[in-house]
Amino acid sequence: MPRLLSLYLGKRVLIGALVVQIALTIPVLLSALFHQLPPAALRGGLLWPALVGTLPTVTYIALPMAVGVAAALEFARMSADGMIAVLYSLRLSTWAIVRPALIVAAAATALGYLLSCWIAPETSGRMHDVLNVIRHSLNHRMLEPGVFYTFEDEQRTIYFERWATPDIAENVFIRQYDAEKKTEQTITAATAEFRRNAASVVLILSRGQIQSRPDDGRVRVTNFDEYAISLPMQGAEGLPQRAWKGVFEMPLGEFMGFRKLAATEKRIYAEWWSEAAKRFAVPLLALAHTLLGAGLVLTVASATGRRSSASSAVIAVLPAAHVGILIAAETLIRLNPLFALLVGALVLLEIGVGAWLIQRQQRGGAPARATRPQTA
Repeated sequence: MPRLLSLYLGKRVLIGALVVQIALTIPVLLSALFHQLPPAALRGGLLWPALVGTLPTVTYIALPMAVGVAAALEFARMSADGMIAVLYSLRLSTWAIVRPALIVAAAATALGYLLSCWIAPETSGRMHDVLNVIRHSLNHRMLEPGVFYTFEDEQRTIYFERWATPDIAENVFIRQYDAEKKTEQTITAATAEFRRNAASVVLILSRGQIQSRPDDGRVRVTNFDEYAISLPMQGAEGLPQRAWKGVFEMPLGEFMGFRKLAATEKRIYAEWWSEAAKRFAVPLLALAHTLLGAGLVLTVASATGRRSSASSAVIAVLPAAHVGILIAAETLIRLNPLFALLVGALVLLEIGVGAWLIQRQQRGGAPARATRPQTA
């Protein structure tokens, strides 16, 4: 195929893939964020970490379908416009016509592996850090007035009546127990300011009173103008560390080395294989969907465009195949790791069927070439 024409077709597929990718990513991303994040997460500044933690994963999962659908739509358009017949009349083979789309699909596959094996594991933990902050009320701007909050294994309880500003609460009540001194304290204060330092939050209490109750039963009352308490909450330099680490956030080397350790427990082993299927099989679907989409459209559609409606209908096969493989990778493998073989077989089968359909067109000859008039 001439270089200029190849660049033109490749650019058309690439632009179409970007449009489809955006159309797929934005609704899924917004749905995931608003489903898991409460409204208070916005004022707590947690939206950006959640977005960074979710976007790479959503991108590499949706990218194969975007590329496959874009390629199939482009071939359907070319068929409807009679462009396929023109290309055949130039004595171009079927594989030559498909080659620009395959180059885009190969680039998308490489990008998918970059996202699934390196970028997504590096960032996906941030979303779970955000969920950890939400579930354990570790961001002070997410605290609601009139609710009792417990921290440090229920050793400290905090309550306040209302917010004066986003960082200053009024009419504060705190109950805490000091295990070393074996003393229970009840603290009341007119106001409390939450100040973030690098790794935690310092609560500055103003105009209040402390009632201390040691184990000997005597009560001591102390008034104060200011009193500071350190809280294990979200600091200024990042989200609090979680006590666990998932296989989805392991770098590639650590992830591959974890397989033997995961084999000791059935649930973790199934989770490892589910993650492996998503990391290694899903990016390859960009090439598989492109081959299958191009093969179906070129087989069903007429080179002169007389069956354009049929070519548009077969494009629905690609989303169905993509969703089916994702469901198998996410759910079936967690039931039994042997289903990972099924996922791999489905991906290879799709590649084989797509290549066979294209080769079938190549061997059978296109109508435009078969009916080309003979010159004297």
